[in-house]
Amino acid sequence: MKMRGMYSGRMVLALGLLAASLSVQAEPLRVVSSFSILNDMVKEIGGDKVMASTIVPANGDAHSFEPRPSDAKTLAKAQLLVVNGLEFESWLPRLQQAAGYKGPQVVATEGITPLAFEGGADDHADHDHDHDHDHDHDHDHDHDHDHDHDHDHDHDHDHDHEPAHDHAQDHEHAPEKDHSGHEHSHQHGSQDPHAWQSLDLAQIYVRNISKGLEQADPANAQYYQGRAKDYAQRIQELDDSIKTRLQAVPVDKRKVITSHDAFSYMGKAYNIRFIPLVGVSSQAEPSARDIAQIIQQARSEQIQAIFVENTVSAKLVEQVARETGAKVGGTLYSDALGVPGSGVDTYLGMMRSNTDQLIKALQP
Repeated sequence: MKMRGMYSGRMVLALGLLAASLSVQAEPLRVVSSFSILNDMVKEIGGDKVMASTIVPANGDAHSFEPRPSDAKTLAKAQLLVVNGLEFESWLPRLQQAAGYKGPQVVATEGITPLAFEGGADDHADHDHDHDHDHDHDHDHDHDHDHDHDHDHDHDHDHDHEPAHDHAQDHEHAPEKDHSGHEHSHQHGSQDPHAWQSLDLAQIYVRNISKGLEQADPANAQYYQGRAKDYAQRIQELDDSIKTRLQAVPVDKRKVITSHDAFSYMGKAYNIRFIPLVGVSSQAEPSARDIAQIIQQARSEQIQAIFVENTVSAKLVEQVARETGAKVGGTLYSDALGVPGSGVDTYLGMMRSNTDQLIKALQP
């Protein structure tokens, strides 16, 4: 009887250890993304196998973002970091240093040939605002069209996993100076970092993120591959839909003014001419000469619409609209998603909404 009790106890202990082991294995991969658009892509591909969080929140401006102590704590716990690259996250090296993060990193734009920002390093003087959309992208297309289901849906899975980012309660900013005592700027280099504004290039984002998840969590590689394939299909379906819908707008009418230079990739993809009020950084300040040139250009070319953006002040847009008589269109989402439940809280929802606003303003 005593021997039977001993075996029973050992069995309970073994089962307990097995359960604990399975529990550890089942913990989702902790993935931190630099801003909300990448965070949504991670959720789409990672599903319930990841715990996704973002540094720059919804409606946050990554150009002027200043990391907070809570961001360093979040990054310190990450098992994978996903960033855009192309000098978009100028604040990231300081945050990584503060967090002590030395783990794996996915650069979502790896393999993309970026468009050149004509002004160079956000120097907007003498910028003629006339973007050439004849650049070539150095990548191949391997979209899978095996399934033609139409499920370009907005997802809401895994949002409960996202750690709360209470930026309002964090009043301490991470240091804004380097070791020499100079203030850090939020400028970009000569390359346009907003490649996600092309659904075609978003396919490269998907492949890079999927590869990063697979390498960080090999046990679930097949799961990530399957979700990435499904997501790529929905991106392709939306891309095809936008091209079809834009046929209703004559090419010579596809001219709009936007707050900052964030839509060149979309312009190239769909033959739309975006005339920005400021450079690649939303924090750049246009000169009086720049504004006068845009107003003159808008009048002479009879540009019909000017758009505000969710991360940029509308004051300058409203001034130019008054001077030119152009109507203020809806809000375009450039560098960040909207809040949950807004309809623009996913990447696909954002791209769909931007297209709706453009067509509504430009359609004859």
